[in-house]
Amino acid sequence: MASRRITLAGGFAVVYGKDQRLLASFQAPPESSPASLIPWPEETGQGQAVSLHGPLAISLLSAARRTDEPVMRVAGREYALGMAATASGKFVVVALPMPQGLSQPAMRIRSGSAAYWKLFHKRNQIRTILVLILLVITVLAFFLSVWVARFLSNQITRPVEALAVAMAEIATGKYDHRVALAATGEMGELVRAFNRMAADLDASRQLAETSSAQLTAANLAIEERRRELETIVETIPSGVVTLDGAGTVLQSNRAFAALVGRRVDFGLGGEKIESLFPADCAEDLAGVIRRGHRMGAAFTEIEVPVGGRILHLAITSARFELTQSQPGTVLVVEDTTELLRAQRQLAWKEVAQRVAHEIKNPLTPIALSAERISKHLDRGQPDSPAIIRKCSEVILGCVGTLRTLVAQFSALAEFPAPQPRACDINQVTEEALALFAGRLNGITVQLDLEPGLPPVLADPEAIRRALANLIDNAAEAMQGSLLRVLGLRSSLSEDGASVEVEVSDTGHGLTDEIRERLFLPFYSTKQRGTGLGLSIAAKIVQEHGGSLRAETNSPKGARFLLRLPLMEPPEPAVQPADATGDAAPIQSASLANPVKGSHQ
Repeated sequence: MASRRITLAGGFAVVYGKDQRLLASFQAPPESSPASLIPWPEETGQGQAVSLHGPLAISLLSAARRTDEPVMRVAGREYALGMAATASGKFVVVALPMPQGLSQPAMRIRSGSAAYWKLFHKRNQIRTILVLILLVITVLAFFLSVWVARFLSNQITRPVEALAVAMAEIATGKYDHRVALAATGEMGELVRAFNRMAADLDASRQLAETSSAQLTAANLAIEERRRELETIVETIPSGVVTLDGAGTVLQSNRAFAALVGRRVDFGLGGEKIESLFPADCAEDLAGVIRRGHRMGAAFTEIEVPVGGRILHLAITSARFELTQSQPGTVLVVEDTTELLRAQRQLAWKEVAQRVAHEIKNPLTPIALSAERISKHLDRGQPDSPAIIRKCSEVILGCVGTLRTLVAQFSALAEFPAPQPRACDINQVTEEALALFAGRLNGITVQLDLEPGLPPVLADPEAIRRALANLIDNAAEAMQGSLLRVLGLRSSLSEDGASVEVEVSDTGHGLTDEIRERLFLPFYSTKQRGTGLGLSIAAKIVQEHGGSLRAETNSPKGARFLLRLPLMEPPEPAVQPADATGDAAPIQSASLANPVKGSHQ
């Protein structure tokens, strides 16, 4: 091997025995040298180096036996391997160094050569594939030309056939038939125009059918409504008559004929309306008709003698258009004779109840004061004269109130109008409480009157009656309560524009129903009484321009807050404002957290 050193060109040689054991080597690298195998790439691209592990001699023999003639890299140098066998069965492996950079071009040449031979061996297959592709393209072109020809022919013949069928269907009355065939160009436009025409015909037919059905239904409804109106007009108790522009009766019901004293089965058409009423009523009747024409509707009341008795008739006149140039009139005539009689009876009943209630309040302190006078006359105690004198003043004051009420009722048949003047609300409150002296046994009275309050413009007698009603109502509400405390407190309002008097009790409070109806006349939750106490008090306060509201008391019961405006000082060169002012609304809705109780 040394004699062939020049031939090795810097490479090395290794001899192996039959058993693949290393026998000899020449210029071989150390066994521990790093080695890797670079196989020839079979396809395009470069081979990837594979690291070899183990003794170099074994790796070298394994690489030399490969059939792909790989390149081996040892200690950073690349070698081309070759192997031969001797006659004695030994193996000689020679590694020749490859020039620097030769491996990459060699790999590319090897890869290109392999690709060439691969294509060379597949030339027949490629030729066959190309022939088949050409044959398929020829067949597709043939069928495509046939299909295009058929398609073009169908674009003309099929729309024409579809149009013919559609026209035949429409001619038989099937307006919902449409040509569903898609077409292009002029034929497509013709198909779309035909479908639009068919849709318009169908819509027109449906509209005509719908209009006909609606017209029939409307006529039936109008006829039914006419019959209903005729039935209603004929059966209502009020008289109804229609007139033309000249005042001639066009139509009337039976009730109208009965009101004017005619037979109910006798037609009044063609008669003048003035001839159906007395001559002294003609002017009133003509006037209400004229007002009805001007204002659209008008109302009047007349008295007509019919059948030996006087009827009170309420006549309402309304204008309606007979034609564009001639207005007509509808008269509604109602017999209000019984209603007026009932209203008069109810009004007198209410007046009697209110008068009785107003008279009853002064009678109670008169009776109590008389009883106290009788007791002190028999006892002869040192304080009897003062008590007798005070009771006498109470009696005289109540008698004066009764005299005023009777005088006013006799003169005007109504409650006395308030006579406002400057008064001290604390004094009026004390006088109202004094009316109940001796009657509040078992009730603790808490009097808290703020001193120095500004004067109010009010009628002391009327305000005293209102406060007396509130005190009596509070005392009645505490009947049966374990805690019986009556509170009277006066103060200036938060805004400084009025004076407030609070009357509180520890009764059972207010329910939701009582809260809503508390100040209504004739409403009472007590077994006795007329139900006018709180309504009279509220009316009095309202006439003074004040307000009265009910609230929940703490810890229990209810409280009533009476508010009166302060007296306005006179201004120079300015007429003083009306003392009464506009009536303020009675505030009865601000009742929070109502509980059960009886107030009224």
